[in-house]
Amino acid sequence: MADELSPRRIIHRAFPGIREDEAFQMAAVGRVREYSTGVVLCHEGANESIFYILLDGQVEVTKAMANMESRVMKQLKAGEFFGEMALIHNMPRAASVTTSTPVTVLEIHKDDFTRLLEHCTPVSLAMVREVSRRLRQNDEMAIEDLRIKAGELAEAYQTLAEMEYARSEFLTTIAHELRTPLTTAGGYLQMIQKGTLPGNVINSALNTVTSNIQEIITLVNDILFLQEMDLILPDFVLADIGQLVVQVVEEQRSFAERNSVGLVQSIASDLRMIRGDQKSLCRALRAVLENAIKFSPDGGIVKVDVAGNHKEVWVAIRDQGVGIPPEAIGRIFDRFFHLDEVNGHLFRGVGLGLSIARQVIEQHQGRIEVDSQQGVGSRFTIYLPVGASG
Repeated sequence: MADELSPRRIIHRAFPGIREDEAFQMAAVGRVREYSTGVVLCHEGANESIFYILLDGQVEVTKAMANMESRVMKQLKAGEFFGEMALIHNMPRAASVTTSTPVTVLEIHKDDFTRLLEHCTPVSLAMVREVSRRLRQNDEMAIEDLRIKAGELAEAYQTLAEMEYARSEFLTTIAHELRTPLTTAGGYLQMIQKGTLPGNVINSALNTVTSNIQEIITLVNDILFLQEMDLILPDFVLADIGQLVVQVVEEQRSFAERNSVGLVQSIASDLRMIRGDQKSLCRALRAVLENAIKFSPDGGIVKVDVAGNHKEVWVAIRDQGVGIPPEAIGRIFDRFFHLDEVNGHLFRGVGLGLSIARQVIEQHQGRIEVDSQQGVGSRFTIYLPVGASG
């Protein structure tokens, strides 16, 4: 085994055709060294003066890419050499070489390496072949890199185009959602100002104006909240989901009464604490509860049940409303999607509430599910992991 790994035998493998005296001379000017795994023998960008012949073990050749990642170029094993390019061109190392196993190498200094090239034809020919092969390999890699970069640029352009389209659609939708209630409110106010509106409908008109203004305020608040979610890190603290539900239910009682809807809550006593941003969680709960109240008939009941186990807690909000058409189930969490009419019932809204709710719940590593049956009602269930962090 020792003879198989002797410098002269390995030199004959690395440089076919080399004479015995030339192999002896090369071995004589070199120094045999052993290195453990993970040692960097060549440092990319460094000016170094050693040529290596690998007698035993394996090394890995890597190169830093434009994105700061390190790409493995190849693996070298016994009988192969490295470090010659920088010495031939008198330039910094073009790549790094790191031992991937314990290795034994023959190290030859630059001056001795230069003399070998001048006087040993097999070594010179081997170097020419290796330089030619590596230049060809570099060309192939450069072409592949260009192809990858072209693909990445195409994907980036497509992403930018989609973002621009989404931004344009967002602004168009916002303009439409603002224009509709503003136009209606403005029309009624002009009629009241000019005295052209009959006295018996003025109160109804004022109620409509108030409702439209509230709709605009809700839309603006929702947009500001979405922007806040993108810009401000959530404040995750230990939270009692039961207390948050009680708070939101109490806030929504007056809205439920105006819509002739009853609210019933049931909260388990042994709930585990979660980690969450209480402000955004209340916003999500409020959006789902408002949606349930809005779609409930006069005299309907909205039930809010809170329970859990050792892994997660859940909030189920069930209404007795008109239900969601099957074709709309997959879109109800999309921004600005809202049902204007279901089975002859007309509804108003801007379609941001449920989108915000899902975004908040997913930010808390949770999920929101919906079950609905037309004519019976819908159930939205929010699941949050116990001790979840942002």
